[in-house]
Amino acid sequence: MTIHTPTTEAQACAVVKSVVDNNVPLLLRGGGTRAGLGRPAQAASTLSSAGLTGITLYEPAEMVIAARAGTPLQIVQETLTERGQMLPFEPMDHRSLFGSDGTPTIGAVAACNISGPRRINAGAARDSLIGVRLVNGRGEMIKSGGRVMKNVTGLDLVKLLSGSHGTLGFLTEVTFRVLPRPERIVTLQWRGLSDNVGVALLAKALGSPFEPMAAAHLPARIAGEEALTLLRLENFSDSIDYRAGELALLLGDYGTPDRLEGTAPTELWVDIRDAAFFAGSDDAVWRLSLAPTNGPKAAAAIARMIPAARCFYDWGGGLVWLAVPAYGDAGAAAIRTALKPLGGHATLVRAPDAIRAAVDVFQPLAEPLMRVTAGIKKSFDPAGIFEPGRMYAGI
Repeated sequence: MTIHTPTTEAQACAVVKSVVDNNVPLLLRGGGTRAGLGRPAQAASTLSSAGLTGITLYEPAEMVIAARAGTPLQIVQETLTERGQMLPFEPMDHRSLFGSDGTPTIGAVAACNISGPRRINAGAARDSLIGVRLVNGRGEMIKSGGRVMKNVTGLDLVKLLSGSHGTLGFLTEVTFRVLPRPERIVTLQWRGLSDNVGVALLAKALGSPFEPMAAAHLPARIAGEEALTLLRLENFSDSIDYRAGELALLLGDYGTPDRLEGTAPTELWVDIRDAAFFAGSDDAVWRLSLAPTNGPKAAAAIARMIPAARCFYDWGGGLVWLAVPAYGDAGAAAIRTALKPLGGHATLVRAPDAIRAAVDVFQPLAEPLMRVTAGIKKSFDPAGIFEPGRMYAGI
C-alpha cells in the first residue's frame, strides 16, 4: 500500500488531485490508534497526517488553541496543562480497547468526535470545535469556522465534519475552545446498587442544580465484588464541599457515599473513559446511545438473548458500553431488536474485520436520511475516494 505523508497543505492537495485523476481510493490516517473504528476501509493508498504537526495558535486569555491535524494529542494536552487549561470533552484513548500502538492525534479526535465522561456536562468534541481546515475530494483547500468563539460566518461545516470519520475530507488543522482545569476533583461512590437503582440515582443527581461533571454505574460483573455508582464533582474546593454535601442529602435514600480523591478514582475514570474493562478480550464491543433511564432495560433485554453479555453505563446511563461474543449478523440483529422499542442507536466499535464488513457498524439510516447522507458525501467527495464504505456500504 502506498503511504502519502504530506508536510504542507499544498502537498496534501496535490496528493488528492493525483489520486482522483488515477481513481485510487484513499485511507486517511492520523496516529493509527483507531484503525478498527467503522467498517474496514476499501482503499489501496493511505494519506497520513503524520507530517502535519505543530500548534499553530494558542491564546490562553481567549481560551482557544489550534494545531495541525497530525499533532499528537498529548502535546496539545501538555501545552494546555502548563497554563492550567484543558480540552473540555475528555477525549477517549482507544489504544487499550483495540490493543493498538501509535499516538492519538488532535485531528482524529475532531474527525471521529471522540469524547469521554465529561461529555454529559461539557459537550462532545464537536461542541468545542470552532474551526477546521481541510482538503476536499477535489483537492481543494477549504476553511470553515474561525479562531474565535463568536465567529458565525458561513455554513457551520465544522459540526458536520466532526464525526464524519474522514469520509468528507482530509483535515489539516483544527481549532478548539478550551477551559480552565478544575482546582479539585472529588468522586462520590455508592456500593452495591442494582443497575436500575444506580441509574435512577444518577438521573436524580443530574437533574439537580449541583452539577456533576461525570456520572457512571459499574455492575458487579465489571467492578468486581460489588457494583459501583459514581458521580464526579469538579471546580473550586469550597464549591465541591458544598455540592457534595447537598448531593449526599438529596440522595440519602440510596445510602451514604464514599468521598474519593487521588490516584485511585482518577484511574477508575480513565478506565471508564477508555472502556478498558473490555481490553484484551475477543468480545465484540458496542456503544448503545439511548435515554438514560432506558439503559438498564436495554441491557436486560440483550442479556436475555445473549447471556454472556457484559456492560457498564456512562453519561448517567445514556451511554451503555456492551461486550458480547463476536457473533456476526445474529448478534447485531439481537442487539438492535432489543433496542428498537426503547429508541436510541447501536454502534459496533470493535470486532474482527469479517464481522465489521458484514454488519451495519453504524445504526442503519432511514431511506430519506441515507439520501441526504449520500448527497453530502458526493458534494464533498464527488469521486468517492475518501474512506469508501467506512460508515455505510457504498458510501
